[in-house]
Amino acid sequence: MGTSSSRDTSETVGGERIVRANGVDLCVESFGDPKDFPVLLIGNTMLTWDDELCRRFAAGSRFVVRYDLRDTGRSTTVAPGEPQYNLRDLVADAAALLDALDLPRAHVVGFGVGGWIAQLMALDHADRVASLTLIATRPTAPGPNDSDLPEHSPELMSHLMSAPEPDWSAREAVVDFMVVGGRQFAGSGEFHEAEVRERAGRIFDRAAVAPRDADPGPVQRVNQIASTFAALDSGERWRQRLGEISAPTLVIHGEDDPFFPIGNAEALAREIPGAELFTLAKTGQELPRRVWDVFLAAVLRHTAAG
Repeated sequence: MGTSSSRDTSETVGGERIVRANGVDLCVESFGDPKDFPVLLIGNTMLTWDDELCRRFAAGSRFVVRYDLRDTGRSTTVAPGEPQYNLRDLVADAAALLDALDLPRAHVVGFGVGGWIAQLMALDHADRVASLTLIATRPTAPGPNDSDLPEHSPELMSHLMSAPEPDWSAREAVVDFMVVGGRQFAGSGEFHEAEVRERAGRIFDRAAVAPRDADPGPVQRVNQIASTFAALDSGERWRQRLGEISAPTLVIHGEDDPFFPIGNAEALAREIPGAELFTLAKTGQELPRRVWDVFLAAVLRHTAAG
């Protein structure tokens, strides 16, 4: 595992900046008043969290911070599918980022892979986590799931295994590919293609920047997320430790999630002491605009105590 050293650097890209944390460069963006209590949003990339959603969250008197994990967006990148770090390093990155931003504690909100990082932060850096919100995630890492937990839907896996890859250098082909994938992860509610298409385009555009040190280049960066996380060494299991989590916990999950079916959320809510389960109707592994009102109300209520 890398060191915990961190320093805030001054490089800025638009409203974003590059922060040195745990020996790597993380691209970070914040919303709201730094005097408000901080909320750390952890997703695959900072674009897991829509700009407007972040602004509305900050309008609820929260200082909202989002960032790109390693190998996503504008953060440090290695060769595709060959991560030279493990899941605990990503946890250390998150804790070191709080150090770099001079934030002793934060409400920690994790989506998908970010939910694994958030769980481990609550276990291994409990003093940094004021509250925990887990969205569209499960209590086990990549690989075969526990026998009592539902696996990915066969239909989704069939699509993921058979879908032909696009030309990763062609923006429109990549965006089309990501929109089709977005439909597969969505629930039975209305699917807003324009919303998903716009985010897919931004993901492509943010990857197509001048390479950083040891960066494999913009073409590979766009296709890096799934291959890298699938190959990630997750280390020791943590499900059996969920009873040690002391942070107030809210589990939010789409009722139709095909990737991590809702039984995974039910296990989290059952095994984390005092956790509350909040379900999103007709929703898959996504945070579409149509659920923002109820989602924000639930998370603002959960993060009300500083």
